[in-house]
Amino acid sequence: MEISTPNWLDWGREIQALAQTGLTYSTNEFDILRYRRLEEIAAQIIASHTSLPLEEILGNFRIQLGYATPKIDVRGAVIHEGRILLVQERLDGCWTMPGGWADVGETPSAMVRREVQEESGYQVRVEKLVAVYDANRLPGVRLEFFHAYKLIFLCTLTGGEARPSNETSAVDFFDLNQLPQLSASRTNRQMLEEVFAHRADPGRPAAFD
Repeated sequence: MEISTPNWLDWGREIQALAQTGLTYSTNEFDILRYRRLEEIAAQIIASHTSLPLEEILGNFRIQLGYATPKIDVRGAVIHEGRILLVQERLDGCWTMPGGWADVGETPSAMVRREVQEESGYQVRVEKLVAVYDANRLPGVRLEFFHAYKLIFLCTLTGGEARPSNETSAVDFFDLNQLPQLSASRTNRQMLEEVFAHRADPGRPAAFD
């Protein structure tokens, strides 16, 4: 089930992306001034609908360089003996599949293996892509300004042992019908149901959107 983003957020995102891309390629000082003004308008839209200070929003915009594209969040879905591996986030105390923002220079499978091991202590083999979601349009996900895609990969446990990290406070396996409180911006029930469906049907095509 997809949720709709408010118009102000869609407008703010699009204007900021146009400004960021324009500033990347413009050399004419008048064009640069115009794109800076668009950047300010986008920040004003966001500030008027949130509690964030205008200067903080502008500062965040100005560290975003290059052609504007969605950010990538990867998650490792590890099912072992019928239960899914989840880690407890220190930030909110809720549970999620291990993962995080993609790093430059790594392949997707290497990122997933590293994230799972760093956050849970377990080693895995990455088997297949389960889903590519628009991370800002999923039920239960808080709206973020920057557009993001979430990539979920089905993995097989190969070794290691449960070990929390500086980002996670606990590690455990859960039955789909006995889930703890989920960190909805990172993992929700829809994602987990898709993961179990792929485990049950190896030929199932990747979900998307």
